[in-house]
Amino acid sequence: MRGGGLWQLGQSIARQLARPDHKKSSSAASAAAARRYFASGGGDLKKTVLYDFHVEHGGKMVPFAGWSMPIQYKDSIMDSTVNCRENGSLFDVSHMCGLSLKGKDAIAFLEKLVIADVASLAPGTGSLTVFTNEKGGAIDDSVITKVTEDHIYLVVNAGCRDKDLAHIEEHMKAFKAKGGDVAWHIHDERSLLALQGPLAAPVLQHLTKDDLSKFYFGEFRILEINGATCFLTRTGYTGEDGFEISVPSENALDLAKALLEKSEGKIRLTGLGARDSLRLEAGLCLYGNDMEQHITPVEAGLTWAIGKRRRAEGGFLGAEVILKQLADGPTIRRVGFTSSGPPPRSHSEIQDASGANIGEVTSGGFSPCLKKNISMGYVKSGLHKAGTNVKLVVRGKAYDGVVTKMPFVPTKYYKPS
Repeated sequence: MRGGGLWQLGQSIARQLARPDHKKSSSAASAAAARRYFASGGGDLKKTVLYDFHVEHGGKMVPFAGWSMPIQYKDSIMDSTVNCRENGSLFDVSHMCGLSLKGKDAIAFLEKLVIADVASLAPGTGSLTVFTNEKGGAIDDSVITKVTEDHIYLVVNAGCRDKDLAHIEEHMKAFKAKGGDVAWHIHDERSLLALQGPLAAPVLQHLTKDDLSKFYFGEFRILEINGATCFLTRTGYTGEDGFEISVPSENALDLAKALLEKSEGKIRLTGLGARDSLRLEAGLCLYGNDMEQHITPVEAGLTWAIGKRRRAEGGFLGAEVILKQLADGPTIRRVGFTSSGPPPRSHSEIQDASGANIGEVTSGGFSPCLKKNISMGYVKSGLHKAGTNVKLVVRGKAYDGVVTKMPFVPTKYYKPS
């Protein structure tokens, strides 16, 4: 879901991790590769309020989506990935854009732009959704939350911020011109931290009086954490249990320090590099790579995000295309792969057993937790079933692969038993 352009970084990391000496060299080499790639971005980079904190803790800063962000810290990307699953990670994701839609028609307005059944969400709950265009393609993915019946909170990708805001504003003007009651607020006054991993809940519980044991995956609350009023969502981009914490920027540094202190060193600051490895292991899409404007939610394997009422009524951009695909089936489908040889990269060709082209890899790398190559991509329908043997072409040579069910690493979302 979250990144918009991070796939290039992920491929640099994957190439380094695939080397026989990746354990020793991945930290410096992949950071250098990322700096070389992103240095071409130029311009004045924005900094989160934690920038100095990252540098003090050994963060290797690289340009990303107009921001200076840590790709990793002193430990390797492999070690950071494993530690997130065994203990926990704290990510600064303040470059992402949080915004609120308010008004008695906020839900009706948003449902014109996304595939989710927003009206049926209970207050204090949310879901992943997709903003679609007139052809049914994905403009961006987003986690949305119904705070109340007239307040929706959502977070959009950093690399898609300008495009998304322009899209929302254009349609909001037309909606309001017809008498619709909706307004928006962009939360530039807040920072966003992602606390992920098995220790996330017990550590966070030290800093709030609210009982987190009755707070489940996909739920949202406004509560006091470490003395600050925060928007808390039990969600993340790693496949682990965890939280995204929207905190007033003046309180972000104190909160980050408190979370690390309460973990007694087990939860570590973690950068974009490990975040990409974690989301790939969890089988999660990265916009700009696994989803783009010409890929529909059905093709991307996100049919579960299309609400039952929305399937019956439509009413969102591109509904005719998407509903037809639901009825007839898409011609291509996103699937996962495991493979031999070097890790496949974005745009690696996928072949059937006879060598005919059947698709293309969109994300790939070496899994730090599984110690093998994993990837995802799109293949022709009919060749998408788990266990189907394929060939993945890397640097002109075809290597054996097999369609593999995702997530590659089982998810651990906290849900009612």
